[in-house]
Amino acid sequence: MPPARTTTVSPSASSSRSGARFAAVDLGASSGRVMTGTVGPSSVDLREVHRFPNRPVRLGGTLHWDVLALYRGVLDGLREAGPVASVGVDSWGVDYGLLDADGVLLGNPVHYRDDRTEGMADRLAESLPPQELYATTGLQYLPFNTVYQLTAARDSAQLAAAQQLLLVPDLMSYWLTGVRGTELTNASTTQLIDPRTRDWSRTVAEAAGVRLSLFPPLRLPGDPAGELLPEVLDETGLEGHVPVTAVGSHDTASAVAAVPAVTKGFAYIATGTWSLAGLELTRPVLTEASRQANFTNELGVDGTVRYLRNIMGLWLLQECMRSWESEGRPQELAALLREAGSCAPLRSVVDAGDPAFLPPGRMPQRIDDACRRSGQPVPDGPAEATRCVLDSLALAHRLALEDAQRLADTEIEVVHVVGGGVHNELLCQLTADACGLPVVAGPAEAAALGNVAVQARAHGVIGDDAGLVRRLLYDTLPLRRYEPSADHGSPQAWSRAAAAVRAGS
Repeated sequence: MPPARTTTVSPSASSSRSGARFAAVDLGASSGRVMTGTVGPSSVDLREVHRFPNRPVRLGGTLHWDVLALYRGVLDGLREAGPVASVGVDSWGVDYGLLDADGVLLGNPVHYRDDRTEGMADRLAESLPPQELYATTGLQYLPFNTVYQLTAARDSAQLAAAQQLLLVPDLMSYWLTGVRGTELTNASTTQLIDPRTRDWSRTVAEAAGVRLSLFPPLRLPGDPAGELLPEVLDETGLEGHVPVTAVGSHDTASAVAAVPAVTKGFAYIATGTWSLAGLELTRPVLTEASRQANFTNELGVDGTVRYLRNIMGLWLLQECMRSWESEGRPQELAALLREAGSCAPLRSVVDAGDPAFLPPGRMPQRIDDACRRSGQPVPDGPAEATRCVLDSLALAHRLALEDAQRLADTEIEVVHVVGGGVHNELLCQLTADACGLPVVAGPAEAAALGNVAVQARAHGVIGDDAGLVRRLLYDTLPLRRYEPSADHGSPQAWSRAAAAVRAGS
């Protein structure tokens, strides 16, 4: 592996001797950011120009996204970005806004962690059995999938009045350009897309009572998505014709496009609030065994399939830290991770995919309860709780990748970790130990890099070949390699712990 390198970006114009400059709007569940990427035939330089919080709001018993605050952050970021050749938008999946006949938003979108979807899977199953739903869409059961949100909203006045539905990144693009569309990679998270035809499933829509006319036309990563409106140019100080380009608007689709893999036998783990662990395939796996294993077939850039399992991710640790802070025991993350690294390995582990960990609040207590139920020692203090979380996530990564290889009938030789978790060195090392495979960590801002790369390809700055893009990222980015070791538990200890989690899940 080449030595780690750092890259710098000068605040140049949209095009310079070093390449063209693009703006990536990357909206995450806890924060949003606008980044600029300067791309040339042999270089990619990324710079964060603006970061802003993403704080949900509970009103009238419903948890909402504050999308106007997010849009304000996008405009502020584009102002900081300066001249760019194009803009692309990605975000989390499943959530949406409804528009009336005048194109006006009908209320703030509901947060996927809201409890309105409880019982909706059973309600839909009355008209469409889960086996048939999976065989048609290939999407893993998650209680907040868009199809269940729409089932919950079926009798609402808001949905009855809606003329159009826009997923969150498409809503932001619409406000920037006045042009409406539905980008395919994010549409595939709705559980209304057939991954074989890469089009809407009328069978599922009819069973769920969903009007497909709500969705504007599908578009693909790289398609034009309009130009910044005059009012947006005034707000941001940008000039001329600034195109918006459709990217892999589901942030994981963009992140996977930026995995710097130079071998076909790779797996990826996109880390952050969620861990999404899986493989990049050319066709979906729609077997009953795949459904039972709770794997999803989301669509990716270049006609690929993201065959993966959603795991609770660093949400577990984030919620623990919020709880400790509310109790007057704030923790400094770096010190906490150092202390956790010295704790006994695999003393207590939990199933990181347990739906009990999905809601916010009281996370340390819920982890303690899970340990008690399984007869394991309860973590004693924040360091042991943190070690429990990280050991459990590493095990969840192992189990997901074992299942993915078995179900897709393929083998892997290296695991690429991208996203915010690359900064957690302990988690990266534990993942290598648990999987018994080398882990290549980086880049942290994979979604933004994939966003930029799709724009650069669409505008002819770099070749339209995913393999060449990945080689460029591999040669350009600072990466770190972790080899499996026995410092945090023997291979036999990891195998026993994995078997225990399987038996209890």
